[in-house]
Amino acid sequence: MALHLLKLCVGADSIEDLRDWVSQRALSAIAAGLEPHSVHTTRMVPKRMDELLEGGSLYWVIKGQVQARQRLLDIETFTDGEGIGRCRLILGPEIIDTAFQPRRPFQGWRYLLEKDAPADLAAGAHELPHDLRRELSELGLL
Repeated sequence: MALHLLKLCVGADSIEDLRDWVSQRALSAIAAGLEPHSVHTTRMVPKRMDELLEGGSLYWVIKGQVQARQRLLDIETFTDGEGIGRCRLILGPEIIDTAFQPRRPFQGWRYLLEKDAPADLAAGAHELPHDLRRELSELGLL
């Protein structure tokens, strides 16, 4: 059973904002001859790294709703220039739409058990307008 991380997607107003950011980073990486994955740096290092890397994902909370996930490819620990321990979450390039799941604001990240993770959306469901998806989800119809 995979273990996941849950994180607020600060600065993104929609899943499209997240996709644009990931696409831009991937294009920059390809231009530099690097792999097209994205990296998210965080201060706290997960203690359960092995479980996270056995098929885990980073689930993104956007505007109070879990809306998407990215596969966790690797977790790299390092010490920054000020001597503070940090880690890089290496994420796959694909943004996978998930069912909406409301979440209150929190700092940092949280572990998310497989049984509590929102389901991936069926093909085509992500093509609905964002506001309509949110409303249908709140009504329990999606």
